[in-house]
Amino acid sequence: MTELAEPAAPASLAMPERALPSPAFPPRLTLAEATRARNAWIEIDLEALDHNLAALRTAIGPGCETIVVVKGNAYGAGVEGVAPALEAAGVERFAVAWVSEAVQLRELGIRRPIIVLGHAFPEDAEAALAHDLTLTCHSLALGRALSAAAVRAGHTARVHIHIDSGLHRDGVSLEEGVALAEALRGLPALEIEGISTHMANADEPDDSFSDAQAALFRDATARLPWIPYRHTANSATALRRAGLRFEGVRLGLALHGVLPSNTPGPALRPILSVKARLARVSTIGAGEGVSYGLTWRASRESRTALVPVGYADGWSRHLGNRGEVLIGGRRCPMVGRVMMDQFVADVTDTPTAAEGDEAVLLGSQGNERITAGDVATAAGTIPWDTFAALTGRLPRIFHRQGVVERITGG
Repeated sequence: MTELAEPAAPASLAMPERALPSPAFPPRLTLAEATRARNAWIEIDLEALDHNLAALRTAIGPGCETIVVVKGNAYGAGVEGVAPALEAAGVERFAVAWVSEAVQLRELGIRRPIIVLGHAFPEDAEAALAHDLTLTCHSLALGRALSAAAVRAGHTARVHIHIDSGLHRDGVSLEEGVALAEALRGLPALEIEGISTHMANADEPDDSFSDAQAALFRDATARLPWIPYRHTANSATALRRAGLRFEGVRLGLALHGVLPSNTPGPALRPILSVKARLARVSTIGAGEGVSYGLTWRASRESRTALVPVGYADGWSRHLGNRGEVLIGGRRCPMVGRVMMDQFVADVTDTPTAAEGDEAVLLGSQGNERITAGDVATAAGTIPWDTFAALTGRLPRIFHRQGVVERITGG
């Protein structure tokens, strides 16, 4: 379900007309009003998103397009709100993993070019032409299917060739890529627009393997000089290696306000917060346990609070007895196992905690902040995983300066 308020942003930041159904609640609804009776939700700060995009563009410099990667529901932030805001802010291209994600962008009203970075089947050719998608082509069979569909439609199909330069994830080898590009070049109504690769250790302390990958990629481009558009850089590579920016850089995590590990960059703002309202506050005696398996027992008479977010919402089970939550402006430990729909926090040292109080799982409250890095470290994972794991059960509330523009899901 999508609810919309009248946007508070200036006209230059308005979302595309096709992405705006009729408002479903009064204009200028505030965050406080929108969350008063919600168990749990995600807040997305669109003003922070605009700031991050502008800061990254300044750091990267002119002459290089911004390819914003919005795969995985915009890294969990909610593509329905993030993509229109980024298009309104003037990004040049979008990138996703699957054809279905690209079709969703078109259905949202996105008009900018969209690159499908992941695998596609020959059967995807018709959808690619119908929605004006740029596929990454890994085989002559896919190229022929796109060419045939383009001829039937009376249009041109655009493709990119992805060179596997050492990550060994997707794409084709150097020799295969050169041969494929030359073969595709002869097909009617098919344009080989771009060539790409992806760095294997871009955010490692020692990213020297990128030198070998870059040399291989430059060999490919030297043998295919007629392909005009080159892109190799994710957020880390874009910020650490100016020589690998080429015609476009693919920005994902950094747009969310998180710099990749070992990567210097501009001051960014977190765009995503996860919040909930306490469902129950109760007292347990010394020696009593909480949650399945009773893996935590109180060492003293304690007050515990039930937070209605669980692993069905994407809050990792690994955070049990390890994570923290902000309640009353204080860090409170998560105790016991994370359950499907909730977890328990120890609020003994937060005596004012009461049912209905706001809890912050990710974000700030008072002078305290829990970052995506904090959550990821406690769960034994990375910020990408923390964001992308967030499920559709949690509604996304998109706002600027506390004024709601859109609510999706939930």
